[in-house]
Amino acid sequence: MATTGTADVRPVDVGALFRDELREQLVQRRQCLQQALSRGQAVSAVRLLEQVDQALTRLDAGSLGICELCHTPVETDRLIADPLVRFCIDHLPQEKQRALEADLELAARLQSRLLPPKDFHFAGWRVAYHYQPAGIVSGDYCDLATTAEGALYFALADVSGKGVAASLLMSNLSAMFRTLAPLGIPVAELMSHANRVFCESTLPTQYATVVVGKAMPDGVVEFANAGHLEPLIVGSNSVTRIPSTGLPIGLFRDEPVKSATMRMEREEVLVLYSDGITETSSAADEEYGAERLARIVAHCRAQSPDEHVARCIADLAAFRGHGPQADDETLMVLQRADS
Repeated sequence: MATTGTADVRPVDVGALFRDELREQLVQRRQCLQQALSRGQAVSAVRLLEQVDQALTRLDAGSLGICELCHTPVETDRLIADPLVRFCIDHLPQEKQRALEADLELAARLQSRLLPPKDFHFAGWRVAYHYQPAGIVSGDYCDLATTAEGALYFALADVSGKGVAASLLMSNLSAMFRTLAPLGIPVAELMSHANRVFCESTLPTQYATVVVGKAMPDGVVEFANAGHLEPLIVGSNSVTRIPSTGLPIGLFRDEPVKSATMRMEREEVLVLYSDGITETSSAADEEYGAERLARIVAHCRAQSPDEHVARCIADLAAFRGHGPQADDETLMVLQRADS
């Protein structure tokens, strides 16, 4: 183990799963820069070519991804997005910190525009949700879409990682969902398409847990759950959990996706949530959990979805106390009601 006078410097294992991806990124950039040089674009190309060669050297030495000032690992999502990074966020030059802050603010504005209406009514269904990033941007995703035939599609997902990289993947999910859902295709087919796109366009370390559903006016709901937390159907005297029907998307390209179908009765409530809700910790280091969430929903079952959401989030805040929000929080409540 090599040491300096101020800190341990250990080779960074950037992970066998995406080390080759980083090398491929760098080699591809090198080829593009060499082509630029051949066309006479010399000034910037020469400088960038030197940076790429230096990054390849650091990758071979096992030090790619180490901050050159504090000798700690840089943020993984930033390294994946740009293998040339040399400093962690805390030690970026001021001009780069300002640029990063501007990028994050723009990403947050764009992300907020992708969210569905807060109080949603369609074909005998009422929907409300809570969406609160832990930082400026979120890796959580929730959405709604309708068809001319009266089907309501809903989705809730949690993308691996945090920051801009996760929010970009969330945007990809949104584009796929809003393109495919209005076509009225089965939810298993929709999920299979999303899985193939994720596998082909992301790094091996990136994946998402996703629940997609299709609710019909007669109360029939089709679910496809790719490794996400179990949705809850809360009735007058029961809580039904909807188990996962497949693996998270982005892991295996040809993994089959299955769906399950059930009928919801009037006034029954469907609850979808991310782990930022159920894994919230109290001051006593207890976990909020799905059981407590179901109890709160059951206590206000006759109320509207927006009232359900408000009660749940108020209870979650009281449970957390003065502790910080540690993860993105997303909660969606759907209720079958009179048209």
